[in-house]
Amino acid sequence: MIVVDNLCVRFDEVEAVKNVSFAVPRGSSLGIVGESGSGKSTVLRALSGLNHDWTGHMAIDGLPLTPRRSRAFFRRVQMVFQDPYGSLHPRQTVDRALFEPLVVHGIADGEARIMQALNEVALPPEVRFRYPHQLSGGQRQRVAIARALMSEPKVLLLDEPTSALDVSVQAEVLNLLADLQIRRDITTVMVSHNLAVIAYLCPTIAVMQAGEIVETLPTEELRAGRTRHPHTTQLRMLSTELEEA
Repeated sequence: MIVVDNLCVRFDEVEAVKNVSFAVPRGSSLGIVGESGSGKSTVLRALSGLNHDWTGHMAIDGLPLTPRRSRAFFRRVQMVFQDPYGSLHPRQTVDRALFEPLVVHGIADGEARIMQALNEVALPPEVRFRYPHQLSGGQRQRVAIARALMSEPKVLLLDEPTSALDVSVQAEVLNLLADLQIRRDITTVMVSHNLAVIAYLCPTIAVMQAGEIVETLPTEELRAGRTRHPHTTQLRMLSTELEEA
C-alpha cells in the first residue's frame, strides 16, 4: 500500500533524511522509532504532502506521489498530530471540526457520519457541541482521530499521537487505533520516540538515527533482543516498558 524508496529531505545545508526506504503492506502498520531530531517526523511530513521539498520515489496504492498532492490524495491519506489541542481550532466546536472534511470532500449524510465517527472513537453525543478547551487531552485526541476518519481514508499517518497524553490515556488511544485499523482495514505509519508504544501497535519497526533507517525488524525480534544495529540495542535497553508492551 505504501512504498518509499530513497527518500531524501534537505533543509538548507542539513540533510534531515538520507535515502530512507520502506514498504507497508495493505492493512498493516509500520512503526518508525528514533530520538528527537532523527528525521522520523520529517519522513511522515513528506509522505503526507506537508513537505514539498524532497527527492526519491513515494507511492500510495501503486500511484506515484508528486510534491503537490490532489484533493483525492488528502481524502485517502490522513494524518493525526502529536498535540491534539494545537491541531483543533479553539473556536470551533467538535461538530464543526468533524463537518468541515465532509464539506471539503463533498461527502453527504453529514449528520449520520458525525454520529458514527463519535461512536467509533467512544465519545458520547454530548461532546459534539463542546469546544476543545472543554475536553480532556484524551478526548481531544479522539476528536482528532474522528476528524481524520471522516473522509474514510485508506492510510493513516500518526505523528506521536500519544506522547502528549497521560500513560493511562495512552493505552486507551492505542487500543482505539488498533481496533480502527482492523475494522476499517487501514494502513498506518506511526512515528514515536517510545519503543513500547510502537511495539504495541506495529508488527514491524524501522529504527532511525541521524536521518537514516539503520535497522528494520519484526517487533517480536526486538522483544526477544535479536537486534543487529548498536543503536537499536541501545534504544531497547533504555525502554523499560518494552517487555510489557
